[in-house]
Amino acid sequence: MEQLLPVNGIRHPWPLVFIQGAGQTATNFLNTPDGRKDWASWLLDQGYEVYLLDQSCRGRSSYHDSHGPTVTYPAELAEKRWTACRDFLLCPEAALHTRWLGSGRMGDPIFDAYYASTVPSLTDYAAEQALMQAAGASLLDRIGPAILITHSQGGTHGWLWADARPKMAKAIVAVEPSGPPFQSTIMKDAAAKQYGITDVTLTYDAPPDRIDERGRPLQSKEHIAANGATYLLQQEPARRLRNLIDIPVVLETGVASSHASYDLFTVQYLRQAGVKVEHLELADKDIHGNGHLQFLELNNLDIIQLLERWIARIA
Repeated sequence: MEQLLPVNGIRHPWPLVFIQGAGQTATNFLNTPDGRKDWASWLLDQGYEVYLLDQSCRGRSSYHDSHGPTVTYPAELAEKRWTACRDFLLCPEAALHTRWLGSGRMGDPIFDAYYASTVPSLTDYAAEQALMQAAGASLLDRIGPAILITHSQGGTHGWLWADARPKMAKAIVAVEPSGPPFQSTIMKDAAAKQYGITDVTLTYDAPPDRIDERGRPLQSKEHIAANGATYLLQQEPARRLRNLIDIPVVLETGVASSHASYDLFTVQYLRQAGVKVEHLELADKDIHGNGHLQFLELNNLDIIQLLERWIARIA
């Protein structure tokens, strides 16, 4: 855990805690691979106290083999899904991706600098989430109330930290959090997210104990998206996320990311469970061309300035 303090003093009541996505470390939020200022550095300039962490068993948080195997995302996957996705078109939205600097391919110095910063992650998401929830609760007990800023796979930890310490999590900024509900889009694990938006239990107003036909402890129902894909929400009457209902949430989505096709279902799931969530789609704010690693892209400061306005309203 790294605490960063603004040079000219703290000007906001609550610190910001960043939680990165799978295979990443806190370095993602300090500087971009081409040497520009990143989100955490810009927020320091605005007078925010910032905490940066590496997830359990990753980076500076030492790994022990008792926690199980790890996986490293290959460079080819990063090219296809995040940096050169327009070359591969794994989803229709990828054709709109224009904000990554350079070619996004192996051999390009910006891609190589980015990929050199990636690290192994635990393959067992449930084990990782249990470790991170305990660590997050301990951190919030130590530093006090904070605003959580999560990205991708780190999004599950934001829900779990807030569930464990609802009075300490003052707001959640979820940047394209792991989704959609009950599914994993990269690992293709049929057992993913047994509790809707996490792999370990959350506090619902009635315990999730009714096993559905898919073997999940929450009853789910299929919904067909505009693109023809099938997504799952809770079957009504939905159980409410008792510890999250009073926490403001903004869920942000880029136009050129695969999340553009399914983040809406994460938003609907949260609203169905009683969570007050605003869906901030960058295209609606005339910010275009961004993929999943938007904090590293050409217009990254335009995005954090937009998010900071939401944070300032909450704080």
